[in-house]
Amino acid sequence: MPDNAESRKMIIDNLAMQLLVAQEAAKKGLEKTPEVADQLEMIKQSVLADAFVQDYMKSNTVTDEMLTTEYEKIKTQAAGNQYKARHILVEKEADAKDIIAKLNKDPKAFEGLAKAKSKDPGSKDKGGDLGWFDPRGMVPEFGAAVAKLENGKFTAEPVKSQFGYHVIMLEDTRANPVPTLEQVKPRLAQQVQQQNLKKMLDDLKAKAKIEITAAPAVAAPADATAAPASVAAETAKK
Repeated sequence: MPDNAESRKMIIDNLAMQLLVAQEAAKKGLEKTPEVADQLEMIKQSVLADAFVQDYMKSNTVTDEMLTTEYEKIKTQAAGNQYKARHILVEKEADAKDIIAKLNKDPKAFEGLAKAKSKDPGSKDKGGDLGWFDPRGMVPEFGAAVAKLENGKFTAEPVKSQFGYHVIMLEDTRANPVPTLEQVKPRLAQQVQQQNLKKMLDDLKAKAKIEITAAPAVAAPADATAAPASVAAETAKK
């Protein structure tokens, strides 16, 4: 909301009215009714849980050593090559073999054949051009076939995948670009902190005794057959 006198007055009026109504509810002892008491307890638990998480984040900052360790993992995962390739996708193996036979006579015909024959709507109109990609992002059969090719060569046999039969031509190869630590530092710090928080919460849960108890039976409509939802009670192990 805009920070002006009108907005401030509206917010103050709303808060004042909320306070007045809450005071009237307290005079009637409504906070002691089971329904309201349960809601207040849940709100209290939620606020305390949020406060605990915020306190943990402030008290457990990410160190340079943690960042370096995580960055080395990223570099390892990113190792490998990217490929720039074209492909022609057809339904039948015989059609793929026929395309390969045509390419053996004229490799430069690949782009035209892709536009005329390929069933891949994403690359057909671009002459089968897939641009640069990491083979790990492709179906396994496709990625493995590309990795075995030399620049300027095409697959001598059709490559079968769940989508059909591919004829692939590799145009270029380059190493996977890896950003520097400084480039990814802010995002990496957030990621490491979230990982640390999750580990702490998992450990907290592992050390707790959690019992699931059924809700007490309540009057139900005649056609109702399902039991009430269960509620969970969680207490720390002593």
